Amino acid sequence: MLKLDKFHEECGVIGIFGHAEASNLVYLGLYALQHRGQEGAGISSSDGKQFFTEKGKGLVADIFSEKNLKRLPGHIAIGHNRYSTSGSSTLRNVQPIVANSSMGLLGIAHNGNLVNADELRAEIEEEGAIFQSTSDSEVIIHLIARSRADGFHAKVIDALQTVSGAFSLVLLRNNELLAVRDPLGVRPMSLGQIDGAYVVASETCAFDLIGAKYIRDIEPGEMLIINSEGLRSLRAIHSPRRAFCVFEFIYFARPDSYIFGGYNVNEIRKEFGRQLAREAPVEADIVIPVPDSGVPAAIGYSEESGIPFDFGLIRNHYIGRTFIEPRQNIRHFGVKIKLNPVRELLEGKRVVVVDDSIVRGTTSQKIVKMLREGGLAREVHMRISSPPTIGPCFYGIDTPTRQELIASTHSVEEIKKHITADSLSYLTLEGVRNIVPNPEDFCAACFDNCYPISFPGESMQQLELMFGR
Repeated sequence: MLKLDKFHEECGVIGIFGHAEASNLVYLGLYALQHRGQEGAGISSSDGKQFFTEKGKGLVADIFSEKNLKRLPGHIAIGHNRYSTSGSSTLRNVQPIVANSSMGLLGIAHNGNLVNADELRAEIEEEGAIFQSTSDSEVIIHLIARSRADGFHAKVIDALQTVSGAFSLVLLRNNELLAVRDPLGVRPMSLGQIDGAYVVASETCAFDLIGAKYIRDIEPGEMLIINSEGLRSLRAIHSPRRAFCVFEFIYFARPDSYIFGGYNVNEIRKEFGRQLAREAPVEADIVIPVPDSGVPAAIGYSEESGIPFDFGLIRNHYIGRTFIEPRQNIRHFGVKIKLNPVRELLEGKRVVVVDDSIVRGTTSQKIVKMLREGGLAREVHMRISSPPTIGPCFYGIDTPTRQELIASTHSVEEIKKHITADSLSYLTLEGVRNIVPNPEDFCAACFDNCYPISFPGESMQQLELMFGR
C-alpha cells in the first residue's frame, strides 16, 4: 500500500432542507467535497416522517448509484465524506450516524475532532450507555439524548457546551435540519440557497456544483435551525475568539472554494507563493509545482520571481488508494507511480520545486533524487509554501506523531541535506500572517505549538499517546 507523505483530509459535511431532490443534491455535493475524505461516505434523508440511510466504504462514485439514491426520498438530507481522524476505518464509523431516542430519530454528520471525547465516552459508558461506533461524533448524540434541558434545541446547545474541540456538524431530525459550528470556528462551514431550499456545506465548491448561491459563513458558535418556518439563527455557544485552521488555506480546502469570510483559497495560495519568492529568491531556469496542491503557490512564486512556470512533474490521478508493488526493484516506485518528470523541460535546468509542506521528508527526498536521475536537473531548489510543521493537530486533521514530523527534530539545513536538495526554504510564519486576513483569528498550532483549545485532564504527551499522534 502506498503510504503518502502528506497530511490527510479531515471529513466534509453537507445538508439540504426543502428540496424535492435533496439526496441527489447531497450526493453531488459529496462529489465536490471528495478531497476532504475518501475512506467512506453516507447520506441520510427524511420525508418528515421516516429516515432513510445509505452508506459505504470507498469513494462517493463507488458507493452511490441511481438505484440506491432512489432509496433516499424526502426533502431533507445530510451527507458526510469520511477520513478517520477519530475511530477506526470501519463501516460502522461511516457517517451519518443515526440513532433512535425519546425525541425520535436523530442523524449526525461531523467534521472535526473532540479532544475530550474519550473522557466523555468513559463517563457515559459507566452509566450504562452502549455505543454503536468508535467515532467521537456518536458522543454528541448521547449527550443530546441525555441532556435534561427543556426542548430539543436547548438539548443540542447543552450537549455542545459539554464537548471541547473542533466541530462543524449537521443534524437531521424529523422535519428539521440543524447546522452548528464550534465556538472557535476551526473548520469552515457555509450557508447557501438553491431554488428556495437552504444548503450548508464544509466548502463553497459544493454550492458551485449543484448551482447554489453562497449567502455567508456560519459563524463560530452559531446554530442554524432550518424547518418549515424558515431559517433561524441562535448564538448557541459563547465564542471567546476565533481559531480558523490556517492549513485549510495552505492545503486542505479546494482552490476554488471561498472560506473563512469569503476569501478565495486559490488567491491566498498564490500570495503564499509570491511571499515565498520575496523571502527565498534563487537563480533558476524554471519553477515547477508538486501537483496538485503545490500549483497555486508555484504560479505565485513564478509571477513574483519572473522565473518561467511549467508542469515539470505530471501526476497520475488514477492510482487509487492501494496497488500491487512489483517484485523487481524499481527506483522511487512509490513516488513514480504518482509523479513522473518531463525530461525535455528539466534536462540541464536549475529547477525550483514548490510544494505546500514537508511531513516526514521521504517524498521530498525521492522527488529530488528523481529529478536529478540520469543527469536530468542540474540543480534542485525546494521551496515550501508553509512554515516547518513541528506539531500534530488534535482538531480534525490526521497528522503523524510529533516524532515523525521531520521539522520537529531537524533544522532546515539538516532537512535540506536529508532530501539532498541544493537549497531549501520554507515560508516564514510571519509571511503567512502577512497574507491571511486578520491573522489573529487563525490557529497555527502545527507551526508554533500554541494550541487554542485546552486538553482537559491530560498533558500534551499523554494526549499524543491517546490520539496516536
